[in-house]
Amino acid sequence: MNYVKCKVVGNTENIYNPVQEGKVVRLATKEQIMQALGLDDVKNPVPAGYIEMYDGGAKETLPVFFNSHFLIGPEGAHLNISGISGLASKTSYSMFLMKAIQDYAIKDSHEKVAFIFMNVKGTDLLSIDIKNERKDELAEIRPVYDLLQMDMDAFKNVKYYYPYSKEETKYTYEKKEKIDERKELGKAFMYQYPFQNEEDKECLDLLFANVDDPNDTIESIINYIASNSGTFSGIDNWSDFKDALYKMTQPDKSSTSGKEISVLSWRKFYRLFNKSYNKNKEMFVNDVRGKYNVRLREEISKINANDVMVVDISKLDEESQGFVFGDVMRAVYNLKLGATDRAEEEIPDRIIIFVDELNKYASNDVPKSSPILRQILDITERGRSLGIVLFGAEQFVSDIHKRVKGNCATQAFGRTNAIEITKEDFRFVPSVYKTMLTRLKQGEYIIQNPVFRSMLNIKFPKPIYKYYED
Repeated sequence: MNYVKCKVVGNTENIYNPVQEGKVVRLATKEQIMQALGLDDVKNPVPAGYIEMYDGGAKETLPVFFNSHFLIGPEGAHLNISGISGLASKTSYSMFLMKAIQDYAIKDSHEKVAFIFMNVKGTDLLSIDIKNERKDELAEIRPVYDLLQMDMDAFKNVKYYYPYSKEETKYTYEKKEKIDERKELGKAFMYQYPFQNEEDKECLDLLFANVDDPNDTIESIINYIASNSGTFSGIDNWSDFKDALYKMTQPDKSSTSGKEISVLSWRKFYRLFNKSYNKNKEMFVNDVRGKYNVRLREEISKINANDVMVVDISKLDEESQGFVFGDVMRAVYNLKLGATDRAEEEIPDRIIIFVDELNKYASNDVPKSSPILRQILDITERGRSLGIVLFGAEQFVSDIHKRVKGNCATQAFGRTNAIEITKEDFRFVPSVYKTMLTRLKQGEYIIQNPVFRSMLNIKFPKPIYKYYED
């Protein structure tokens, strides 16, 4: 005897009596499954993956689509992906979704979407415009892409941005030959950070994002510098800035300016600044010169619909990674708030920022005074209305700040461990899904979105772009 315990997720005939003894129960058809799960009439469809139902000859493969308005706005926005490193394929699923969004946006002329990817691990995202050349994988990918009506191409309109150094590969895992080849094609640039205007000075706080500042001393010093007070007046290069900063650490300052901040505080600030500055000194230049050298914020201010910017930070130290990520978020925010001369209709409606290892910047352990955390909170709370969308990934969702994950309309859970599923974040997850979460295979996720009537166990194919080394 077989018996099945099930949960009613939909009722088409308004019949609420229990199933009577002796009644025939059948497996649902493809159309009935789609109807039961609320997948039969999704507006503004963007591929989310596919579902496999039943075994043997009764097996059904069903496409799953998000309503884009609940994935990238305006109804709901932001995506959080969690799962054990290496097993859950967090980056692969994120990139699959963004490839689907780009395909959708290119086909629909009414949607103008741009992308900024932060490459945080090795060369993970440094070949996304090159098509996967493995024939066995392409044979597996094709039927899925056909089912979801996606193009069998890699990402389009891609440009790569590497940290500047004279050796070119000092701060990146990319090969020099590939960088030079891309430069010739106008697809590769080296980003630098000068110290010339108010924006440059205001970005200093990003260097101290992981420093606890309970008394707002660091913030006071940065405000003092940004306002061109005392010895910082008229300074337009890093060398002079360091000299001026060193003077503030001396007890025999002839000037009375800045004395409301103690010498000890200036010395701590100087020490922390030097530590960050010296680790990646070549990035910090007095002037941006050269055909392929750029300011990231200026490049972001020129971003167009369907453009993909890949910002490589994988070989930078943790403080510098945070500095660059914070600068990118701030530049996107300024662009959407109209801080450029561009007409509003020229700016993409949605700009998606993807970052792996989100726990580095938005965990429960990050200091509350962190400017990067404040920026992430602002984006997740107000970004939907501005058209700024955050796609973040991390190993354990329980590590992430509750206001960040609470504002993500879409959650994707990959394989995790038994300890993690006992945490608060999984309290309302049905027990059957908790059991599944400890056994998910690579290429499988459980997703949650306001459009779906229940959580869905979806699958997705391997990347269509080149994600491996030769």
